[in-house]
Amino acid sequence: MGFELQSFEEDVLQASHTKPVLVDFWAPWCGPCRVLGPIIEKLAKEQADRWTLIKINSDQRQDLSQQYGVKGIPAVKLFHKGEVIDEFTGSLPEMAIRQWLNKALPSEAKDQILQAEALIDAEDSKGAIRLLEEALRSEPTNSMACGLLASLIVFEDPDRATKLAETAGTGEPRFMQLSSAIKTLSTFLPLDLDDLPEEKGADAFKSAVLALEEGQYGTSIEHVIEVLKVNRFLLDDGARKLGVALFTVLGDTHPVTASYRRTFDMWLY
Repeated sequence: MGFELQSFEEDVLQASHTKPVLVDFWAPWCGPCRVLGPIIEKLAKEQADRWTLIKINSDQRQDLSQQYGVKGIPAVKLFHKGEVIDEFTGSLPEMAIRQWLNKALPSEAKDQILQAEALIDAEDSKGAIRLLEEALRSEPTNSMACGLLASLIVFEDPDRATKLAETAGTGEPRFMQLSSAIKTLSTFLPLDLDDLPEEKGADAFKSAVLALEEGQYGTSIEHVIEVLKVNRFLLDDGARKLGVALFTVLGDTHPVTASYRRTFDMWLY
């Protein structure tokens, strides 16, 4: 895939009315440019549905460098509808660039995600799921949409939730912990309850998983705490893993977390 500039008017200004254009001002002698370049090119291929990359040799196009105030390179500028809407200078690690892109790129999906977050706060999960699915149809790799949807469908579709969480975790550090929690929950959902060892706490653990599958999170945590009281190390510390993962998915402000987290933590020590 070629990223070289042919016509600034066509490749950047006009093209940015159809899709955002990321312009990378660089030079062959610039060390940080050689570090940043491959990262930007990788992301451009991965996120081709969201934006286009154009690389400009600042030595050859000093006119453009001067026009757009390039004082140091690499200089990255994001164009939308013919105007620079965001920029950064210097080399950044891949994760930081992903975060910057997610924040800077304009899209209908962003509006849908904001609406979905409002519906989640209003406990309208079905409405939020519908909007997040729409957002992902236009931006399949959007970290925010992937992370939010994963947390909403983990109990109904743990396999898909795991894949979504993995995608989210590569783009947003805050979703890395969520990704790990969803993977943990998916090991218990569904769980072959007949294979549970006949030990103290086994019945309570079964009840915890069944309640979780039915969306009764408070009841599930109550049974998890029962297990912690009588057999902490059942299923290789399974009750602790299940409880921590559930609290992570629900979030700190969820009523179940607020009601049970302190008691749960007390029985860990």
